[in-house]
Amino acid sequence: MDPATVVPTLRAKDYKSNLSPIWCPGCGHFAVLSAITKALAYLHLPKEEVAVVSGIGCSSRVPAYLDAYGFHGIHGRALPIASGLKAARPDLTVLVTGGDGDGFSIGGNHFMHACRRNMDLTYIVMDNEVYGMTKGQASPTTKPDWVHSKLTPHGTGVARFQPAAIALASGASFIARGFAGDPAGITHMLVEAIRHPGFAFVQVLSPCQTFRPEQKEWKQQVHDWESATTHDPAKAARLIQLDDGMALGLLYAHQQPVWQPQPGTPTTLPEIEAEFLP
Repeated sequence: MDPATVVPTLRAKDYKSNLSPIWCPGCGHFAVLSAITKALAYLHLPKEEVAVVSGIGCSSRVPAYLDAYGFHGIHGRALPIASGLKAARPDLTVLVTGGDGDGFSIGGNHFMHACRRNMDLTYIVMDNEVYGMTKGQASPTTKPDWVHSKLTPHGTGVARFQPAAIALASGASFIARGFAGDPAGITHMLVEAIRHPGFAFVQVLSPCQTFRPEQKEWKQQVHDWESATTHDPAKAARLIQLDDGMALGLLYAHQQPVWQPQPGTPTTLPEIEAEFLP
């Protein structure tokens, strides 16, 4: 074999950029970053064939810490940016990273429609139930009785956003939940998510040591998803509604048509303009 044609094997550290993460000590996002690099190495994905898109927030810094194509978008808009990229470059492996505020608040509408569209994307949400980058406000997944924010000293009084249930109802074809305290489990989960043809949603419970120190208890509260993974959405809906939100594993997976532009679809501005000319 010609040595020039041999593709070198990449290790996890090869996917890391020369920038050091500036997350707080003990932040769960460190484990997620490590899991992403290990998953990419396990899958032997060339760095030039990987793109990572994010929005705004602590977790959205991930693209800067990876040595692959990356796009740091605006608040809540990571999924439409990633969808456009995947439509234009279906050959790329596109990952999307963000947090519970970015993904479920200002980005909530995009989240639902990305699930419905079922493009071949992997969406990793690091959920710490707080706006960590902007000093600890309640987020969509914060419990209504959390009283440790100056903006909501009596709690939000608002029902929590249910990511897995919303993803299922919106049409996501792969739904999983991991925990930052189990980096090996996240790595395995991401490998399966990236391999899955369609929209794969991975919620990672990622404790915020700075603004939610009580989340250290998550290590004792998380547990395995006790039911077998189902492809029946009705059964999955019942199981997810009965779940306490701390079960880890693949909650739902189903093979369904993956949306992609049809061949011949205009992609450049002149081609699009030509569609409107007489």
